[in-house]
Amino acid sequence: MTAPGTRAAEPAGTPAGTLTGALLIGASDVHGPGGELYAADPRTGERLAPAYGLAGPDEADRACALAWEAFATYRRTGLEERAAFLETIAARIEDLGEALVERVQAETGLPRARVEGERARTTGQLRLFASVVRSGDWLGARIDPALPGRTPLPRPDLRQRKVPLGPVAVFAASNFPLAFSVAGGDTASALAAGAPVVVKGHPAHPGTSELVGRAVRRAVQEHGLPEGTFSLLQGPGSTIGTRLVTDPRIRAVGFTGSRGGGLSLVAAAAARPVPIPVYAEMSSVNPVFVLPGALRDGGAGLGRAFVASLTTGAGQLCTSPGLVFALDGEGFDAFVDAATAAVAAAPAAPMLTRTIQSGYDAGVERLAGAGGVRTLARGIEEPGIAACGLPGLFLTDDDAFLGDPSLQDEVFGASSLIVRVRDRARLREIVASLEGQLTATLHATPEDHALAAELLPDLELLAGRVVFNGWPTGVEVGHAVVHGGPYPATSAPATTSVGTRAIERFLRPVSYQDVPGGLLPEELRDGNPLGLRRRIDGEPGRD
Repeated sequence: MTAPGTRAAEPAGTPAGTLTGALLIGASDVHGPGGELYAADPRTGERLAPAYGLAGPDEADRACALAWEAFATYRRTGLEERAAFLETIAARIEDLGEALVERVQAETGLPRARVEGERARTTGQLRLFASVVRSGDWLGARIDPALPGRTPLPRPDLRQRKVPLGPVAVFAASNFPLAFSVAGGDTASALAAGAPVVVKGHPAHPGTSELVGRAVRRAVQEHGLPEGTFSLLQGPGSTIGTRLVTDPRIRAVGFTGSRGGGLSLVAAAAARPVPIPVYAEMSSVNPVFVLPGALRDGGAGLGRAFVASLTTGAGQLCTSPGLVFALDGEGFDAFVDAATAAVAAAPAAPMLTRTIQSGYDAGVERLAGAGGVRTLARGIEEPGIAACGLPGLFLTDDDAFLGDPSLQDEVFGASSLIVRVRDRARLREIVASLEGQLTATLHATPEDHALAAELLPDLELLAGRVVFNGWPTGVEVGHAVVHGGPYPATSAPATTSVGTRAIERFLRPVSYQDVPGGLLPEELRDGNPLGLRRRIDGEPGRD
Protein backbone atom coordinates (compact mmCIF):
# COMPACT_ATOMS: atom_id res chain seq x y z
CA MET A 1 0.00 0.00 0.00
CA THR A 2 1.22 3.50 -0.79
CA ALA A 3 2.43 5.41 2.26
CA PRO A 4 -0.08 7.92 3.69
CA GLY A 5 -0.09 11.22 1.89
CA THR A 6 1.84 10.02 -1.18
CA ARG A 7 0.46 9.88 -4.68
CA ALA A 8 0.56 7.12 -7.25
CA ALA A 9 -1.07 7.03 -10.65
CA GLU A 10 -3.78 4.42 -11.03
CA PRO A 11 -2.37 1.44 -12.94
CA ALA A 12 -3.80 1.29 -16.43
CA GLY A 13 -4.92 -2.28 -15.84
CA THR A 14 -6.70 -1.75 -12.51
CA PRO A 15 -9.81 -3.93 -12.86
CA ALA A 16 -13.22 -2.29 -12.70
CA GLY A 17 -14.67 -3.05 -9.29
CA THR A 18 -11.38 -2.79 -7.39
CA LEU A 19 -11.53 -1.09 -4.00
CA THR A 20 -8.35 0.35 -2.49
CA GLY A 21 -9.50 2.88 0.12
CA ALA A 22 -7.84 5.69 -1.84
CA LEU A 23 -8.92 9.21 -2.55
CA LEU A 24 -9.05 9.93 -6.27
CA ILE A 25 -7.31 13.25 -6.84
CA GLY A 26 -7.10 13.81 -10.56
CA ALA A 27 -5.23 10.83 -12.02
CA SER A 28 -3.64 9.89 -8.68
CA ASP A 29 -4.62 7.51 -5.90
CA VAL A 30 -3.98 9.21 -2.57
CA HIS A 31 -4.10 7.47 0.79
CA GLY A 32 -5.21 10.35 2.95
CA PRO A 33 -3.44 11.16 6.21
CA GLY A 34 -6.50 12.52 8.07
CA GLY A 35 -7.59 9.34 9.86
CA GLU A 36 -9.53 6.30 8.68
CA LEU A 37 -13.10 5.62 7.71
CA TYR A 38 -14.84 2.26 7.37
CA ALA A 39 -18.27 1.70 5.90
CA ALA A 40 -20.73 -0.42 7.90
CA ASP A 41 -23.56 -2.70 6.79
CA PRO A 42 -26.69 -1.14 8.37
CA ARG A 43 -28.39 -4.55 8.44
CA THR A 44 -25.74 -6.28 10.52
CA GLY A 45 -23.46 -3.58 11.84
CA GLU A 46 -20.51 -5.37 10.22
CA ARG A 47 -17.54 -3.16 9.36
CA LEU A 48 -16.69 -3.27 5.67
CA ALA A 49 -13.16 -3.22 4.23
CA PRO A 50 -11.18 -1.41 3.03
CA ALA A 51 -10.25 1.43 5.34
CA TYR A 52 -10.45 4.84 3.68
CA GLY A 53 -7.72 7.34 4.46
CA LEU A 54 -9.38 10.72 4.93
CA ALA A 55 -8.33 13.88 3.18
CA GLY A 56 -6.51 16.67 4.96
CA PRO A 57 -6.10 20.30 3.85
CA ASP A 58 -3.32 19.44 1.39
CA GLU A 59 -5.46 16.89 -0.45
CA ALA A 60 -8.39 19.31 -0.71
CA ASP A 61 -6.08 22.06 -1.97
CA ARG A 62 -4.56 19.73 -4.56
CA ALA A 63 -7.97 18.69 -5.89
CA CYS A 64 -9.07 22.32 -6.18
CA ALA A 65 -5.83 23.32 -7.88
CA LEU A 66 -6.19 20.54 -10.45
CA ALA A 67 -9.82 21.50 -11.07
CA TRP A 68 -8.83 25.11 -11.72
CA GLU A 69 -6.05 24.03 -14.07
CA ALA A 70 -8.51 21.81 -15.94
CA PHE A 71 -11.17 24.50 -16.23
CA ALA A 72 -9.55 26.50 -19.01
CA THR A 73 -9.36 23.41 -21.25
CA TYR A 74 -12.50 21.55 -20.21
CA ARG A 75 -14.84 24.50 -20.64
CA ARG A 76 -13.74 24.79 -24.28
CA THR A 77 -14.57 21.20 -25.20
CA GLY A 78 -16.90 20.94 -28.18
CA LEU A 79 -20.53 19.95 -27.79
CA GLU A 80 -20.06 16.50 -29.30
CA GLU A 81 -16.88 15.83 -27.32
CA ARG A 82 -18.51 16.75 -24.01
CA ALA A 83 -21.67 14.80 -24.76
CA ALA A 84 -19.65 11.71 -25.65
CA PHE A 85 -17.72 12.07 -22.38
CA LEU A 86 -20.97 11.99 -20.37
CA GLU A 87 -22.12 8.92 -22.28
CA THR A 88 -18.81 7.19 -21.56
CA ILE A 89 -19.25 7.83 -17.83
CA ALA A 90 -22.64 6.13 -18.04
CA ALA A 91 -21.17 3.17 -19.89
CA ARG A 92 -18.31 2.76 -17.42
CA ILE A 93 -20.74 2.77 -14.50
CA GLU A 94 -22.72 0.03 -16.22
CA ASP A 95 -19.48 -1.90 -16.77
CA LEU A 96 -19.15 -2.23 -12.99
CA GLY A 97 -22.00 -4.72 -13.07
CA GLU A 98 -22.56 -6.85 -9.97
CA ALA A 99 -19.63 -5.35 -8.08
CA LEU A 100 -21.46 -2.04 -7.85
CA VAL A 101 -24.87 -3.51 -6.97
CA GLU A 102 -23.42 -5.69 -4.23
CA ARG A 103 -21.37 -2.89 -2.69
CA VAL A 104 -24.32 -0.49 -2.66
CA GLN A 105 -26.45 -3.11 -0.93
CA ALA A 106 -23.74 -3.85 1.61
CA GLU A 107 -23.26 -0.17 2.50
CA THR A 108 -26.91 0.94 2.48
CA GLY A 109 -29.15 -2.08 3.09
CA LEU A 110 -31.22 -1.06 0.08
CA PRO A 111 -32.91 -3.90 -1.84
CA ARG A 112 -31.56 -5.01 -5.20
CA ALA A 113 -34.50 -3.64 -7.20
CA ARG A 114 -34.02 -0.17 -5.70
CA VAL A 115 -30.27 -0.25 -6.40
CA GLU A 116 -30.71 -1.39 -9.99
CA GLY A 117 -33.39 1.25 -10.54
CA GLU A 118 -31.20 3.96 -9.10
CA ARG A 119 -28.28 2.86 -11.26
CA ALA A 120 -30.51 3.14 -14.34
CA ARG A 121 -31.63 6.59 -13.23
CA THR A 122 -28.00 7.66 -12.76
CA THR A 123 -26.84 6.50 -16.17
CA GLY A 124 -30.06 7.74 -17.76
CA GLN A 125 -29.58 11.28 -16.50
CA LEU A 126 -25.97 11.29 -17.70
CA ARG A 127 -27.23 10.38 -21.17
CA LEU A 128 -30.02 12.93 -20.87
CA PHE A 129 -27.47 15.67 -20.19
CA ALA A 130 -25.45 14.43 -23.16
CA SER A 131 -28.48 15.15 -25.33
CA VAL A 132 -28.86 18.56 -23.71
CA VAL A 133 -25.23 19.39 -24.46
CA ARG A 134 -25.59 18.34 -28.11
CA SER A 135 -28.67 20.51 -28.60
CA GLY A 136 -26.79 23.64 -27.57
CA ASP A 137 -30.01 25.27 -26.32
CA TRP A 138 -28.47 25.63 -22.85
CA LEU A 139 -26.00 28.13 -24.30
CA GLY A 140 -28.83 30.66 -24.65
CA ALA A 141 -27.40 32.15 -27.84
CA ARG A 142 -28.95 35.55 -28.66
CA ILE A 143 -28.04 38.13 -31.25
CA ASP A 144 -29.30 41.69 -31.53
CA PRO A 145 -27.74 42.88 -34.83
CA ALA A 146 -26.33 46.39 -35.02
CA LEU A 147 -28.69 49.15 -36.13
CA PRO A 148 -26.33 51.96 -37.10
CA GLY A 149 -29.13 54.04 -38.58
CA ARG A 150 -31.43 53.89 -35.54
CA THR A 151 -32.40 57.26 -34.07
CA PRO A 152 -31.93 58.99 -31.79
CA LEU A 153 -29.05 56.59 -31.01
CA PRO A 154 -27.61 53.72 -33.07
CA ARG A 155 -27.71 50.23 -31.58
CA PRO A 156 -24.44 48.32 -31.18
CA ASP A 157 -24.06 44.68 -32.22
CA LEU A 158 -24.91 42.62 -29.10
CA ARG A 159 -24.47 38.88 -28.77
CA GLN A 160 -25.04 36.73 -25.69
CA ARG A 161 -24.18 33.21 -24.57
CA LYS A 162 -23.76 31.39 -21.27
CA VAL A 163 -20.42 30.26 -19.85
CA PRO A 164 -19.66 27.98 -16.88
CA LEU A 165 -19.04 29.54 -13.49
CA GLY A 166 -15.95 27.46 -12.78
CA PRO A 167 -15.11 24.35 -10.75
CA VAL A 168 -17.98 22.97 -8.66
CA ALA A 169 -17.82 21.23 -5.27
CA VAL A 170 -20.46 18.49 -5.03
CA PHE A 171 -21.53 16.96 -1.71
CA ALA A 172 -22.88 13.44 -2.08
CA ALA A 173 -26.15 12.52 -0.36
CA SER A 174 -26.64 9.68 2.10
CA ASN A 175 -30.02 8.45 0.83
CA PHE A 176 -29.24 8.18 -2.89
CA PRO A 177 -25.80 6.53 -3.12
CA LEU A 178 -25.85 6.73 -6.92
CA ALA A 179 -28.38 9.26 -8.25
CA PHE A 180 -27.44 12.08 -5.84
CA SER A 181 -23.87 11.06 -5.25
CA VAL A 182 -20.52 10.89 -7.07
CA ALA A 183 -21.92 10.81 -10.60
CA GLY A 184 -25.42 12.00 -9.74
CA GLY A 185 -27.41 14.95 -10.96
CA ASP A 186 -25.17 17.67 -9.53
CA THR A 187 -22.04 16.16 -11.07
CA ALA A 188 -23.74 15.38 -14.39
CA SER A 189 -25.18 18.89 -14.77
CA ALA A 190 -21.93 20.58 -13.75
CA LEU A 191 -19.87 18.52 -16.20
CA ALA A 192 -22.49 19.22 -18.87
CA ALA A 193 -22.07 22.95 -18.22
CA GLY A 194 -18.30 22.70 -18.72
CA ALA A 195 -17.35 22.82 -15.04
CA PRO A 196 -14.80 20.43 -13.46
CA VAL A 197 -16.08 18.73 -10.31
CA VAL A 198 -14.59 17.95 -6.92
CA VAL A 199 -16.85 15.52 -5.05
CA LYS A 200 -16.88 15.06 -1.30
CA GLY A 201 -18.13 11.52 -0.90
CA HIS A 202 -20.63 10.61 1.79
CA PRO A 203 -19.12 8.63 4.68
CA ALA A 204 -22.00 6.15 4.61
CA HIS A 205 -20.92 4.63 1.31
CA PRO A 206 -17.23 5.21 0.55
CA GLY A 207 -16.85 1.96 -1.40
CA THR A 208 -19.73 2.80 -3.69
CA SER A 209 -18.19 6.25 -4.14
CA GLU A 210 -14.80 4.84 -5.06
CA LEU A 211 -16.27 2.42 -7.62
CA VAL A 212 -18.25 5.17 -9.33
CA GLY A 213 -15.38 7.65 -9.00
CA ARG A 214 -13.04 5.25 -10.80
CA ALA A 215 -15.63 4.90 -13.57
CA VAL A 216 -15.70 8.69 -14.00
CA ARG A 217 -11.90 8.86 -13.96
CA ARG A 218 -11.64 6.16 -16.63
CA ALA A 219 -13.92 8.26 -18.83
CA VAL A 220 -11.73 11.31 -18.21
CA GLN A 221 -8.67 9.34 -19.29
CA GLU A 222 -10.36 7.77 -22.33
CA HIS A 223 -11.32 11.20 -23.65
CA GLY A 224 -7.89 12.73 -22.99
CA LEU A 225 -9.33 15.39 -20.70
CA PRO A 226 -7.29 17.20 -18.04
CA GLU A 227 -6.93 15.07 -14.93
CA GLY A 228 -8.48 17.75 -12.73
CA THR A 229 -11.80 17.44 -14.55
CA PHE A 230 -12.83 15.14 -11.70
CA SER A 231 -11.63 14.34 -8.18
CA LEU A 232 -13.14 12.44 -5.25
CA LEU A 233 -12.36 13.17 -1.61
CA GLN A 234 -13.45 11.56 1.64
CA GLY A 235 -13.40 13.54 4.87
CA PRO A 236 -15.48 15.28 7.54
CA GLY A 237 -17.77 18.01 6.33
CA SER A 238 -16.80 20.30 9.18
CA THR A 239 -13.23 20.50 7.87
CA ILE A 240 -12.89 19.18 4.32
CA GLY A 241 -16.34 20.37 3.29
CA THR A 242 -15.68 23.86 4.60
CA ARG A 243 -12.23 23.80 3.00
CA LEU A 244 -13.76 23.09 -0.40
CA VAL A 245 -16.48 25.73 -0.11
CA THR A 246 -14.02 28.42 0.93
CA ASP A 247 -11.33 27.58 -1.64
CA PRO A 248 -11.15 30.53 -4.07
CA ARG A 249 -10.93 28.16 -7.04
CA ILE A 250 -14.34 26.63 -6.30
CA ARG A 251 -17.06 28.77 -7.89
CA ALA A 252 -20.32 26.95 -6.96
CA VAL A 253 -21.57 24.20 -4.66
CA GLY A 254 -24.16 21.43 -5.06
CA PHE A 255 -25.43 19.85 -1.83
CA THR A 256 -28.15 17.41 -0.77
CA GLY A 257 -28.55 16.77 2.94
CA SER A 258 -29.73 18.20 6.24
CA ARG A 259 -30.82 21.76 6.87
CA GLY A 260 -28.01 22.27 9.37
CA GLY A 261 -25.38 20.99 6.95
CA GLY A 262 -26.70 23.03 4.06
CA LEU A 263 -26.91 26.26 6.07
CA SER A 264 -23.37 25.86 7.35
CA LEU A 265 -22.13 25.65 3.75
CA VAL A 266 -24.26 28.64 2.72
CA ALA A 267 -22.77 30.66 5.59
CA ALA A 268 -19.21 29.64 4.69
CA ALA A 269 -19.74 30.52 1.03
CA ALA A 270 -21.28 33.88 1.90
CA ALA A 271 -18.35 34.75 4.18
CA ARG A 272 -15.75 34.33 1.44
CA PRO A 273 -14.06 37.47 0.09
CA VAL A 274 -15.85 36.58 -3.15
CA PRO A 275 -19.11 34.81 -2.21
CA ILE A 276 -20.34 31.94 -4.38
CA PRO A 277 -23.76 30.30 -4.87
CA VAL A 278 -24.67 27.20 -2.87
CA TYR A 279 -27.44 25.08 -4.35
CA ALA A 280 -28.52 23.16 -1.25
CA GLU A 281 -31.48 20.82 -1.10
CA MET A 282 -32.25 20.57 2.62
CA SER A 283 -35.55 19.67 4.28
CA SER A 284 -39.15 19.08 3.25
CA VAL A 285 -42.21 17.37 4.77
CA ASN A 286 -44.14 17.30 1.46
CA PRO A 287 -47.68 18.02 2.68
CA VAL A 288 -50.59 16.08 1.22
CA PHE A 289 -54.08 17.62 1.11
CA VAL A 290 -57.01 15.20 0.82
CA LEU A 291 -60.14 17.08 -0.25
CA PRO A 292 -63.71 16.05 0.68
CA GLY A 293 -64.78 14.33 -2.55
CA ALA A 294 -61.60 12.27 -2.75
CA LEU A 295 -61.92 11.34 0.91
CA ARG A 296 -65.56 10.27 0.55
CA ASP A 297 -65.07 8.30 -2.67
CA GLY A 298 -61.85 6.49 -1.76
CA GLY A 299 -60.75 7.15 1.82
CA ALA A 300 -59.60 3.60 2.57
CA GLY A 301 -57.73 3.18 -0.69
CA LEU A 302 -56.03 6.53 -0.24
CA GLY A 303 -54.98 5.53 3.26
CA ARG A 304 -53.27 2.39 2.01
CA ALA A 305 -51.60 4.20 -0.92
CA PHE A 306 -50.35 6.89 1.43
CA VAL A 307 -48.58 4.34 3.63
CA ALA A 308 -47.08 2.62 0.57
CA SER A 309 -45.53 5.97 -0.35
CA LEU A 310 -44.50 6.69 3.24
CA THR A 311 -42.63 3.42 3.74
CA THR A 312 -40.83 3.44 0.38
CA GLY A 313 -37.09 3.30 1.07
CA ALA A 314 -37.80 3.21 4.83
CA GLY A 315 -39.07 6.77 4.39
CA GLN A 316 -35.54 7.98 3.68
CA LEU A 317 -36.57 10.05 0.68
CA CYS A 318 -36.56 13.82 0.47
CA THR A 319 -40.09 13.58 -0.99
CA SER A 320 -41.61 11.31 1.68
CA PRO A 321 -45.12 12.50 2.75
CA GLY A 322 -44.54 13.62 6.33
CA LEU A 323 -47.80 15.55 6.76
CA VAL A 324 -51.35 14.76 5.62
CA PHE A 325 -54.20 17.26 5.98
CA ALA A 326 -57.72 15.87 5.55
CA LEU A 327 -61.01 17.69 6.00
CA ASP A 328 -63.17 16.12 8.67
CA GLY A 329 -66.21 14.40 7.24
CA GLU A 330 -67.30 11.33 5.31
CA GLY A 331 -64.37 9.08 4.54
CA PHE A 332 -61.99 10.58 7.11
CA ASP A 333 -62.27 7.68 9.54
CA ALA A 334 -61.92 5.14 6.71
CA PHE A 335 -58.73 6.90 5.58
CA VAL A 336 -57.26 6.93 9.09
CA ASP A 337 -58.26 3.33 9.84
CA ALA A 338 -56.75 2.02 6.59
CA ALA A 339 -53.52 3.98 7.08
CA THR A 340 -53.30 2.79 10.69
CA ALA A 341 -53.71 -0.85 9.69
CA ALA A 342 -51.14 -0.50 6.90
CA VAL A 343 -48.52 1.01 9.22
CA ALA A 344 -49.20 -1.61 11.89
CA ALA A 345 -48.52 -4.31 9.28
CA ALA A 346 -45.41 -2.62 7.86
CA PRO A 347 -42.14 -4.30 8.82
CA ALA A 348 -39.23 -2.30 10.10
CA ALA A 349 -36.46 -1.73 7.57
CA PRO A 350 -32.76 -0.93 7.85
CA MET A 351 -31.96 2.74 7.81
CA LEU A 352 -28.89 3.95 5.99
CA THR A 353 -26.75 4.59 9.06
CA ARG A 354 -26.98 4.41 12.85
CA THR A 355 -26.73 8.21 12.90
CA ILE A 356 -29.79 8.54 10.66
CA GLN A 357 -31.61 5.95 12.78
CA SER A 358 -30.88 7.77 16.03
CA GLY A 359 -32.10 11.03 14.52
CA TYR A 360 -35.27 9.32 13.32
CA ASP A 361 -35.92 7.73 16.72
CA ALA A 362 -35.47 11.09 18.43
CA GLY A 363 -37.86 12.75 15.97
CA VAL A 364 -40.51 10.08 16.47
CA GLU A 365 -40.18 10.32 20.24
CA ARG A 366 -40.54 14.08 20.10
CA LEU A 367 -43.61 13.79 17.88
CA ALA A 368 -45.26 11.13 20.07
CA GLY A 369 -44.78 13.30 23.13
CA ALA A 370 -46.14 16.53 21.64
CA GLY A 371 -49.32 17.96 23.09
CA GLY A 372 -52.47 17.00 21.25
CA VAL A 373 -50.74 14.23 19.25
CA ARG A 374 -51.91 10.61 19.45
CA THR A 375 -49.89 7.61 18.29
CA LEU A 376 -51.99 5.56 15.86
CA ALA A 377 -49.58 2.76 15.00
CA ARG A 378 -45.99 1.59 14.89
CA GLY A 379 -44.68 -1.04 12.49
CA ILE A 380 -43.50 -4.58 13.11
CA GLU A 381 -40.19 -5.01 14.90
CA GLU A 382 -37.56 -6.90 12.92
CA PRO A 383 -34.95 -8.34 15.30
CA GLY A 384 -31.38 -8.39 14.13
CA ILE A 385 -31.38 -5.17 12.08
CA ALA A 386 -28.52 -3.02 13.32
CA ALA A 387 -29.99 0.32 12.20
CA CYS A 388 -33.69 -0.46 12.50
CA GLY A 389 -36.30 2.06 11.36
CA LEU A 390 -39.77 1.34 12.74
CA PRO A 391 -42.62 3.05 10.83
CA GLY A 392 -44.87 5.38 12.81
CA LEU A 393 -48.21 7.12 12.26
CA PHE A 394 -49.64 9.91 14.39
CA LEU A 395 -52.84 11.98 14.53
CA THR A 396 -53.63 15.51 15.68
CA ASP A 397 -56.13 18.28 14.95
CA ASP A 398 -55.80 21.68 13.34
CA ASP A 399 -55.74 23.61 16.64
CA ALA A 400 -52.82 21.58 17.97
CA PHE A 401 -50.97 21.78 14.67
CA LEU A 402 -51.28 25.55 14.34
CA GLY A 403 -50.36 25.97 18.00
CA ASP A 404 -47.08 24.04 17.78
CA PRO A 405 -44.73 24.98 14.90
CA SER A 406 -42.47 22.02 15.73
CA LEU A 407 -45.12 19.65 14.39
CA GLN A 408 -44.07 20.58 10.87
CA ASP A 409 -40.41 19.70 11.47
CA GLU A 410 -39.04 16.98 9.19
CA VAL A 411 -38.63 13.52 10.72
CA PHE A 412 -36.38 11.75 8.22
CA GLY A 413 -37.84 8.25 7.96
CA ALA A 414 -41.14 6.39 7.66
CA SER A 415 -43.12 8.60 10.03
CA SER A 416 -46.04 10.88 9.26
CA LEU A 417 -48.62 13.03 11.02
CA ILE A 418 -52.29 13.15 9.94
CA VAL A 419 -54.07 16.41 10.77
CA ARG A 420 -57.87 16.52 11.08
CA VAL A 421 -58.99 19.86 9.58
CA ARG A 422 -62.39 21.26 10.52
CA ASP A 423 -63.23 23.35 7.44
CA ARG A 424 -61.94 25.06 4.31
CA ALA A 425 -61.05 28.30 6.06
CA ARG A 426 -58.84 26.44 8.50
CA LEU A 427 -57.24 24.56 5.60
CA ARG A 428 -56.24 27.85 3.94
CA GLU A 429 -54.84 29.03 7.28
CA ILE A 430 -52.73 25.88 7.53
CA VAL A 431 -51.35 26.30 3.99
CA ALA A 432 -50.31 29.85 4.85
CA SER A 433 -48.46 28.59 7.95
CA LEU A 434 -46.27 26.04 6.19
CA GLU A 435 -42.58 26.40 5.33
CA GLY A 436 -41.29 26.02 1.79
CA GLN A 437 -41.48 22.49 0.37
CA LEU A 438 -40.17 20.34 -2.44
CA THR A 439 -43.69 19.10 -3.16
CA ALA A 440 -47.33 19.68 -2.29
CA THR A 441 -49.95 17.07 -3.19
CA LEU A 442 -53.69 17.41 -3.77
CA HIS A 443 -56.17 14.52 -3.89
CA ALA A 444 -59.40 15.71 -5.46
CA THR A 445 -62.39 14.57 -7.50
CA PRO A 446 -64.12 16.87 -10.01
CA GLU A 447 -66.41 18.15 -7.28
CA ASP A 448 -63.30 19.30 -5.39
CA HIS A 449 -61.91 21.30 -8.30
CA ALA A 450 -63.35 24.61 -7.07
CA LEU A 451 -61.53 24.21 -3.76
CA ALA A 452 -58.41 22.96 -5.57
CA ALA A 453 -58.48 26.10 -7.73
CA GLU A 454 -58.50 28.20 -4.55
CA LEU A 455 -55.53 26.30 -3.12
CA LEU A 456 -53.33 26.08 -6.22
CA PRO A 457 -52.11 29.71 -6.20
CA ASP A 458 -50.94 29.23 -2.62
CA LEU A 459 -49.40 25.81 -3.30
CA GLU A 460 -47.37 27.05 -6.25
CA LEU A 461 -45.80 29.63 -3.92
CA LEU A 462 -45.23 26.93 -1.31
CA ALA A 463 -43.59 24.16 -3.34
CA GLY A 464 -41.46 23.41 -6.37
CA ARG A 465 -43.72 20.59 -7.62
CA VAL A 466 -47.50 20.32 -7.22
CA VAL A 467 -48.79 16.74 -7.50
CA PHE A 468 -52.42 15.99 -8.35
CA ASN A 469 -53.97 12.62 -7.39
CA GLY A 470 -50.61 10.96 -6.89
CA TRP A 471 -47.87 10.72 -4.30
CA PRO A 472 -44.69 12.79 -4.03
CA THR A 473 -42.22 9.89 -3.84
CA GLY A 474 -40.64 9.23 -7.19
CA VAL A 475 -39.12 12.09 -9.19
CA GLU A 476 -39.19 11.87 -12.97
CA VAL A 477 -35.92 12.98 -14.56
CA GLY A 478 -36.87 15.05 -17.59
CA HIS A 479 -37.25 18.51 -19.07
CA ALA A 480 -40.29 19.80 -17.15
CA VAL A 481 -39.60 18.48 -13.65
CA VAL A 482 -38.67 20.73 -10.72
CA HIS A 483 -36.92 19.28 -7.69
CA GLY A 484 -36.51 22.40 -5.64
CA GLY A 485 -38.62 24.91 -3.80
CA PRO A 486 -38.67 27.85 -1.38
CA TYR A 487 -36.51 27.83 1.77
CA PRO A 488 -35.95 25.57 3.69
CA ALA A 489 -36.55 23.03 0.94
CA THR A 490 -33.60 24.62 -0.84
CA SER A 491 -31.27 27.57 -0.50
CA ALA A 492 -31.94 28.66 -4.09
CA PRO A 493 -35.68 28.51 -4.93
CA ALA A 494 -35.24 29.64 -8.54
CA THR A 495 -33.44 26.39 -9.46
CA THR A 496 -33.90 22.63 -9.68
CA SER A 497 -31.44 19.86 -8.84
CA VAL A 498 -33.21 17.29 -11.06
CA GLY A 499 -33.98 17.55 -14.76
CA THR A 500 -32.35 19.33 -17.64
CA ARG A 501 -32.73 22.81 -16.13
CA ALA A 502 -30.26 21.78 -13.42
CA ILE A 503 -27.48 22.82 -15.82
CA GLU A 504 -28.54 26.45 -15.44
CA ARG A 505 -27.20 26.56 -11.87
CA PHE A 506 -23.61 26.41 -13.09
CA LEU A 507 -23.83 28.94 -15.93
CA ARG A 508 -23.89 32.72 -16.26
CA PRO A 509 -24.65 34.93 -19.26
CA VAL A 510 -21.99 37.01 -21.01
CA SER A 511 -22.77 39.71 -23.57
CA TYR A 512 -20.36 40.60 -26.40
CA GLN A 513 -20.67 44.13 -27.82
CA ASP A 514 -19.21 44.97 -31.22
CA VAL A 515 -16.68 42.12 -30.95
CA PRO A 516 -15.05 41.35 -34.34
CA GLY A 517 -16.49 38.24 -35.94
CA GLY A 518 -13.24 36.30 -35.89
CA LEU A 519 -12.98 36.73 -32.12
CA LEU A 520 -16.51 35.65 -31.27
CA PRO A 521 -17.21 32.17 -29.87
CA GLU A 522 -18.51 29.80 -32.52
CA GLU A 523 -22.07 29.75 -31.18
CA LEU A 524 -22.39 33.51 -31.82
CA ARG A 525 -20.72 33.82 -35.22
CA ASP A 526 -22.51 34.82 -38.39
CA GLY A 527 -23.62 31.86 -40.46
CA ASN A 528 -24.43 29.83 -37.31
CA PRO A 529 -21.63 27.26 -37.82
CA LEU A 530 -22.96 25.02 -35.01
CA GLY A 531 -26.53 25.02 -36.34
CA LEU A 532 -27.98 26.18 -33.04
CA ARG A 533 -31.42 27.54 -32.28
CA ARG A 534 -30.71 31.19 -31.60
CA ARG A 535 -32.80 34.28 -30.86
CA ILE A 536 -32.16 36.88 -33.54
CA ASP A 537 -33.54 40.26 -32.56
CA GLY A 538 -35.80 38.45 -30.10
CA GLU A 539 -37.19 35.94 -32.59
CA PRO A 540 -36.38 32.23 -32.01
CA GLY A 541 -35.20 29.98 -34.82
CA ARG A 542 -32.22 28.71 -36.78
CA ASP A 543 -30.68 31.56 -38.77
